[in-house]
Amino acid sequence: MANIRVTDAEKFQAFAGMAAPAIKKYGGKVLARGPSADRHEGELSGTVMMIEFESKKAAETFYFSEEYQAAKAVRETCSDTDLIIIEGAE
Repeated sequence: MANIRVTDAEKFQAFAGMAAPAIKKYGGKVLARGPSADRHEGELSGTVMMIEFESKKAAETFYFSEEYQAAKAVRETCSDTDLIIIEGAE
């Protein structure tokens, strides 16, 4: 799950164009994405994105992949991000 505060929309589009194929390659499925989350508690703002992978290990394989690390380098130039990987509930 990520909460992303975009500071440069044009550069962020470049990141998205790099990240989407990597998500697909590593078996990720975008479950939710958008700036319109109803925040009932807390101060976070920005776009929320939730991606499902087969397992926590699969999510970490994606995250540490060469493809995503290249995309992440771009993302870091155009946004502030909070990102967590957590095991799913059974």
